[in-house]
Amino acid sequence: MHRARARVGSRPRSVSRARTRIGAGVVAAALAGALLAVVPGPGPARTPARTGIQWGACPEKPVPAGMRCGTLTVPLDYEAKGQGQRQGTVRIAVGRLPATGPAGKRIGSLVLNFGGPGAPGVSTLAADPNAFAELNKRYDLVVFDPRGVGHSVPITCGGTTAAGDEAPDGPVAGLAALRAVAKRCALDSGPVLPYVGTVSVARDMDLLRQALGEDKLDFLGFSYGTRLGAVYAALFPRRTGRMVLDGVDTLTEPLGEQALLSAVGQQRALDNFLVWCAHRQGCVYGTNTRTAKEKVQALVTRLDAEPLTGEGGLRFTGQDVADAIGAALYSPKTWPDLADALALAERRGDPVGLMQLGGPDEPPPVREEPADNAAAALPAVPADNATAALVAVNCADDPDRGDAKASPADVARELAELRPVFLAASPVFGPRRLMTVLACYGRPAGTDFIRRIDRPAGIPRILLVGTRGDPATPYEWTEETAKRLGNTVVLDYKGDGHTAYVASRCVQGYVDHFLIDGRLPSGTRSCPAEE
Repeated sequence: MHRARARVGSRPRSVSRARTRIGAGVVAAALAGALLAVVPGPGPARTPARTGIQWGACPEKPVPAGMRCGTLTVPLDYEAKGQGQRQGTVRIAVGRLPATGPAGKRIGSLVLNFGGPGAPGVSTLAADPNAFAELNKRYDLVVFDPRGVGHSVPITCGGTTAAGDEAPDGPVAGLAALRAVAKRCALDSGPVLPYVGTVSVARDMDLLRQALGEDKLDFLGFSYGTRLGAVYAALFPRRTGRMVLDGVDTLTEPLGEQALLSAVGQQRALDNFLVWCAHRQGCVYGTNTRTAKEKVQALVTRLDAEPLTGEGGLRFTGQDVADAIGAALYSPKTWPDLADALALAERRGDPVGLMQLGGPDEPPPVREEPADNAAAALPAVPADNATAALVAVNCADDPDRGDAKASPADVARELAELRPVFLAASPVFGPRRLMTVLACYGRPAGTDFIRRIDRPAGIPRILLVGTRGDPATPYEWTEETAKRLGNTVVLDYKGDGHTAYVASRCVQGYVDHFLIDGRLPSGTRSCPAEE
C-alpha cells in the first residue's frame, strides 16, 4: 500500500491498515555473479518526443526542486474503444523528476510504482526522492497516480470504506455491511469504478510510455507495483524494457488463498521479530521465543475481550494490536519502536505506542492549496481513497466471487470451515485474514487475464527481488511469479521487511546495475541480511 511515511520498504501506515478492515474487505496484497548474461546496453541517450503532457506545478507541496507535474488523458474503457462505443476519457496525474546528471549520460525515463493498490505515485516520490538518487542521475524519474487513486479520478465510498472499525457482530450483520459498502462505493465513485483494475492501468502506462517518447518502458515496481509490471509485460512484451519487480505479488491465487499465505508470511515475520527481541536487553517477552509467541497471542485475546482506552477515549482492541504489529513488521527499522510499544502495553496497560504504529483511527493528511490553476483543476483526494482503491483493484483483478445470493447461514458455514485453517496459519493475524473470503461480495466479477499469464512470448529478462522475511508478499510468490513470467532472474534477499531496494545495499547494487547498465546475472542470486 499509504498517506503518512510514504517510503519504499516501510509501507505507509494507512494502506497497510486498509488491509485489515472487514468493511473494506481485508485484502492481502496488501513482493552479481561471475557469469553475466548481457542485456542490450544503454546505447545513445533517448530524447523525449513532444508529449501530450503539459508540465507545470505539482498539486501538493512540498516537492523536490525541479519536479514538475501534469495530466495524461486516457480512455475510460479500453474494451469499448474502437467499437464506436467510446465511454469518454479520464485524466491521470503524472509527475517527473528530471535526471540530475549530464545530458549526454541520460538513459531515458524510468517509471515507478510504489504499490498498494492505492498508493499515489506523485506524492510518494515527492516525499522521498533521495531513495532513488543514483537512478535519478541517469533517468528522469516518472510517477503517476493510477486511475481511481490520488488525483486520478479518485474513487470513494462516501468518506469511509469501513462498516465500523470493529468487525460486525455475526454473519448477518457482516454480509449486510459488506454489501452496503459495495453499493456505496458504486454510487459515490462514478463511472471510473468498473475500470480501475490492473489491466486498465497497464494500458494507461503504455500510453504514458508513448507520451514520454520512449520506445520501451523501463520500470521499477514495488509490492502491488510488481503485479502491474507483470501485467504490462504480458500485454506488451516487446515494449517492455528493463524491468525490476521488488516484493513480488502473486498472479495466480484467489483472494482467500492470498489471505492464507499472507497470514503465514506475517506470522513468519512476527517470529523473526520475537527472535530479534529475545536478544535485546529488556525485551518484555524475555528470551524464550516459544512463550513469547503465546504472550503476544494472549495480549490480542485479552484486549479483544477488554480493550484498552487510549488518548481521546479511543478503544484499542486486540485486533488493533495485530494491525499495529503488522504495520511495524514492514521494516526492521521500526522493530525497536514495536518492542517499546509492546512493553508499554504489557507493563502499564498504555496503548499509545501501538497507536502511533497504527491505531484505530488516524486524522486525515494535512493538505496545502494547489499552486496554480492547472493543479487546482485536479480532484481532491477523499479521505477513504487509499482503502477504497485497494479493495476495488484487488476485486477487479480476481475472477472468483462468493455467491451473490448466499444466505448469512451459508457465509457463517464457510467461515466456520476455514477458521481452523487460518488460526493454524497464525493465531494473531489469521482472524483478520479470514474475512478476505468475503472481500468482493456484492462487486462485479473481475478479469481472469492475470490468472492466465503463462510465460508470455517475447518477454525480456526481468529481475525479481524477493525477501525471505517479507510480511506482505511472501517469498513463495517470488518463486511462483518467476515461473509464470518465464524469462526472469530471482534475487533472494535473506533479510526481513517488505521490499528490499531501500533496505539492502546489495540489492540496490543489483537493481541499479541492471537498470543503468543493462546487465543482469543469470540464474538465482542472493543478498545477505543487512546488519
